[in-house]
Order: sequence, then C-alpha cells, then structure tokens
Amino acid sequence: MVWIVFLIIIFALLALDLGVFHKKDEKVTMKASLVWTAIWVTIALIFGGVVYYMYDTNLMNVNPDGSSPLEAMIHYYTGYVIEESLSLDNIFVMAMIFKYFRVEDKYQHNILFWGIIGAVFFRMGMILVGAAFVNHFTWAMYVFGGVLLFSAFKMIKEGEESEDFEQSFGVRMLGKIYPIDWTISNGKYLAKKDGKVVATSLLAALVVVEFSDILFAVDSIPAIFSVTTDSFIVFTSNIFAILGLRSLYFFLANMLDKFKYMKYSLIFVLMFVAFKMIFSAWIHMPALVSLGVIVMSLLVGILASLTSTKGKAVNDGKDN
Repeated sequence: MVWIVFLIIIFALLALDLGVFHKKDEKVTMKASLVWTAIWVTIALIFGGVVYYMYDTNLMNVNPDGSSPLEAMIHYYTGYVIEESLSLDNIFVMAMIFKYFRVEDKYQHNILFWGIIGAVFFRMGMILVGAAFVNHFTWAMYVFGGVLLFSAFKMIKEGEESEDFEQSFGVRMLGKIYPIDWTISNGKYLAKKDGKVVATSLLAALVVVEFSDILFAVDSIPAIFSVTTDSFIVFTSNIFAILGLRSLYFFLANMLDKFKYMKYSLIFVLMFVAFKMIFSAWIHMPALVSLGVIVMSLLVGILASLTSTKGKAVNDGKDN
C-alpha cells in the first residue's frame, strides 16, 4: 500500500508539473530552472521528515522490524545525495544527446518529462530485483561493489569524444518498429508521412535518454544499496533525486564547463561506496559519517571547479 500511495503522489506532482506549469513548449529560462530546482529539492528534504514519521509510527507497516526512524531518515538523505551527485554525469550525457539530435530548447523539457516517467518504472523494477538479490545472497554486496569500481575506473578513462547516438541500441530498435524521419521537427514524437506513421528525431532522442538512464541506474542503484537495503528508502530517495534532475539540467546545462573537477568527486564517491560495500562484513560505518564523507567530497569538487574557473577568468582579464 505504501508504494501505491507514494506512486500516486509522484504522478500527481508530475501531472501538476506538465499539465499546469509547463503546458506550452517553451525554453526553460535560467531563473525558472533555479526556482524549480529549489522546489524539487525542498520537497525532497521535507519528505525526509515524512520518512522519519512513517518509520516512527510504522505507518502502513513500512517499518515492521522497528528500525530507528532517525537512521531511516539519514539513510534517505544519504541515498538522495548519492543519486543527485551521480546524476551530474547524466546531465553531461543529456546535453550531448540534445546537441547531437539538434533538439530545440523549447522541446527539451517535454522529452525529459517523459524520460522521468519511464525512469520511475524502470528503476522501481531494478530496485525490487536488486533488493531481493541483496537480501537472498550474502555475496551480492561484492558484486555491486565490483560494478561500482568498474564504473569508477571507466569514468577515469572516459574522454571528451562524441558518440554516434544514431547507431545506439535504442535507436536501432526504434528503427525496426517505425522508420525514422530526421527532417521532421514539429514537436511530435510520431508523425504521418506519405500515409505511413514515422518516428521523429524527438522520439529517437527520448529513446536514447531512456536507455542512458538505465545505464546510469546500474551505477546509482547499487551505490544506494551501500547505504541501506530497505527498498522503500532506496526507491524514494532515487525517485526524488531524478525528479529534480530536469530542472537541474536546465540550470547547469550552460555551465558544465565550470564544473570540470566534479568528475573526480564523482569518481571518489563511486570508489568510496564500492569499498564500503566490499568491506561491509568487517567494517560498519555509521550512516551519518557516510553522508558527511560524500557531501564533503562534492563540496571539494565544487569549490575546486569554481576556484579554477575564477582564476582562469582573472588571468584572461589580465591578458586582455
């Protein structure tokens, strides 16, 4: 029941978002993205208090084992911070996707909206399977830890080269269902041409966004299992983080070059939670300590990036 109630609330928020506040296809301004980012972050933070209340009162039998409500709330916040931080890498990829498919600014919010809808269902399935895997096999933590270490090393080796998204698996599968017309740019996902239904570049972009989210979930979901194996906390922290991802994208999309050192913070976060999972049988780290380490690493990355950018701007000014 608690899962059903939560999903109803999430879809009500999304319906309000698209049906009331973003009915028209228009470019999301920096000011609007900042406001909406603040709104989604505030809602996510408030829900942490709701988690405390639910686990304290065992509302809808969400806490049958009598776990500490304070620890549950900290686990929620830690999972939220992990997911939000790892989503920064997803923002870089989304910017590449929109640039590759030449998606106009006014259509990007709609694509991300439907991308979130798909992500909710995909991640719910992955989290339920992951929770069952962790709870039934003691060696599952080693597998997830290995996945995160692999992702960290892969991120270290990543370059700046662009990707041919037209040859991606999702687009090739879409092409087998509908022929793709790359010239149509009317804001529709499907259109009729010469009496046949064809897919547009917007639908191709949406498919790539969905598949990229699945790939990122392979990193982020195991990372949250390093904090807790409670599937409800994993799911809620994960979903609230990706709900704010759209607004965060529009806020950061034009400033990605200013956060060049964030990549190293993300690598550290991945490696930290990986080792935490691998050594969990021998070393127990309090949830509050984990949250502090992750937040501190992100702050270091942000400050290093902003300091570097400011220094470059000063030097450029002197050269001129």
